Amino acid sequence: MDKYCTGCGVLLQDENVYQEGYTTDMANDICQRCFRMKNYGEYQVSTKSNEEYIEILKSINETKDLVLYLVDLLNLDKDIHFIRQYIQNKVILVLNKRDVLPKSIKDEKLIQYMKDSGIDYEDIVVISTEKNYNIDLLLTTIKKYQTTRRVYVVGHTNVGKSSLINKLLKNYSNNPNSLTISPLPSTTLNKIEIDLSDTLTLIDTPGLVDRENIINYVDFASLKKINPKKEIKPKTFQIRKGQCIVIDEFARIDYIEGEKNSFTVFASNHLKIKKYNASRCMLLKDKKKTSYDVGYHEDVVINGLGFIKIVSKAKVDLYTDVNVGSYVRRSLI
Repeated sequence: MDKYCTGCGVLLQDENVYQEGYTTDMANDICQRCFRMKNYGEYQVSTKSNEEYIEILKSINETKDLVLYLVDLLNLDKDIHFIRQYIQNKVILVLNKRDVLPKSIKDEKLIQYMKDSGIDYEDIVVISTEKNYNIDLLLTTIKKYQTTRRVYVVGHTNVGKSSLINKLLKNYSNNPNSLTISPLPSTTLNKIEIDLSDTLTLIDTPGLVDRENIINYVDFASLKKINPKKEIKPKTFQIRKGQCIVIDEFARIDYIEGEKNSFTVFASNHLKIKKYNASRCMLLKDKKKTSYDVGYHEDVVINGLGFIKIVSKAKVDLYTDVNVGSYVRRSLI
């Protein structure tokens, strides 16, 4: 009988140490990759493609099961509603990592922002798995809209799907199993079913990998700086044409055209963020340049790093790694 890893969902095997699912003993419940990740913090890159993950999403569409669509509030994807391309089921939008945004921001404003984007969900819940915030509310909402025993948890990599399921297990279940979690992408490799109760089975799914996310192109030390663990303290700069802001070793934004303006950077507190005279500063000028015409109250988003809120109209040049994506949106905050 086939046996699957309880940590990442991959099929266990003891024949090829170089293939996913390898274990030294088939009596084990987790693969060697998950064992080393849980116990030693080691990480092995997954070779799975997004096409494989999309097929999993399409298979969900063939059911009538409720879906939790988890997103990271600090790092919202450009196409926040990508899920609707593949899934027509009832969906609860779950806004995770509330703890890293300033407490002064009201949940209601975040929820209204999502509603204004034009896509309907059965409900929207703001949570923090790290702080156990609104987890009771989420479970109540799940029970309200649940259509079958099974509830899928979907979203991009690194938004906290496995962490949420582990939190629900800890809070409401005697199930001793837990999912492998890591700050690195593609920890979960296949669907994993976890029984929370006699009436609720949660199904963790692999996340779609955003190939333009900065977390795919930095080492582990840099990743620890980029991923905020505490509430962000935004840094606001009064800035004039000809000045620039440098975000550690990862990004630079030059103010090319516009009146005196206000730029507020929302990113990890561990990052060094400074303002310079652009003509005298050569930092990161060798990076990829992307030019944007920014309107009133819009954000420049850097995938996986955070965002810069800009108050007035501006022409800016953004410098990032060649693989890292960015975009402009109406201000989240």
